Amino acid sequence: MLNLVHLKVLAAVARHGSVTEAAKELHYSQPSVSHHLARLEEATGVNLVQRIGRGIRLTPEGRLLAHRAAEIVGRVDAATNELAAQVGLQSGRVRLAANASALSTIVPKTVAALAEAYPGIELSLVDRHPVEALQMLRHGEIDVALVFRHADTPAEDEGFRLVHIGDDPIYLISRRPDDSLTNHRHSAWIGGCERCQAELVTVCRREDFTPRIASLSDDMVVVQSLVAAGMGVATLPGLALQAHRRPDIHATKLAGFQRRIYAATYGDPPDPPAVAAVLAALTEAATPPADGK
Repeated sequence: MLNLVHLKVLAAVARHGSVTEAAKELHYSQPSVSHHLARLEEATGVNLVQRIGRGIRLTPEGRLLAHRAAEIVGRVDAATNELAAQVGLQSGRVRLAANASALSTIVPKTVAALAEAYPGIELSLVDRHPVEALQMLRHGEIDVALVFRHADTPAEDEGFRLVHIGDDPIYLISRRPDDSLTNHRHSAWIGGCERCQAELVTVCRREDFTPRIASLSDDMVVVQSLVAAGMGVATLPGLALQAHRRPDIHATKLAGFQRRIYAATYGDPPDPPAVAAVLAALTEAATPPADGK
């Protein structure tokens, strides 16, 4: 009976034309490779290799069997990989970090899609802003970071892999309908996280002024409450307005400004099957944001 290990050895010898090189590829000793070849010849009853000086070459029967061996080993490897992927999708835990607006909008849709397609995958969530989420990803504390970037956000360090899953427009939040940035050169502003404040400054400088940031909050509910109370004006992304919208504030879309939303992983590809499934579900769930009206 033909043995898969023996066939794998024969295929490696055929590829390299050398017992020594085949042994290196398979991480076997040279005597072990020779032993497997001898056992295969015993099983088939034919000579598969010929000694030529210090080297060997395959006989016609050896070349025939080596060709088929490569096909058989390739099919077995493919089946093994497919099975591993299927098992990975039937079970497993994926840890994901995102900020509040994404956790309130994109992520619930992702959870629902995964529950239907891959009920064995457990998705564990944590609320973090992009910089913190990327640090957790680098340290192996999470598997996926859902982050946003602006046009002038510095490139992420080497090792991060980003999948663009959608764009998110930016809105001016104020108490006036159809408002504009130029009306608030001297207004108090409500700032947010590090990337949000950098974005706010960039938006205002386009209109030749620097915002006077009088209050700070990363909470979209608090920001809208402060604006409604007359404490200042702010900018918020469309996803934040999808998640929570007060009826007594107004949102004016700022043309030419938007966040780009990415799902980040870390390290060399490919991603584990469960992580790849989560990335696909995130991309599907990232529907166009509301118009803020």
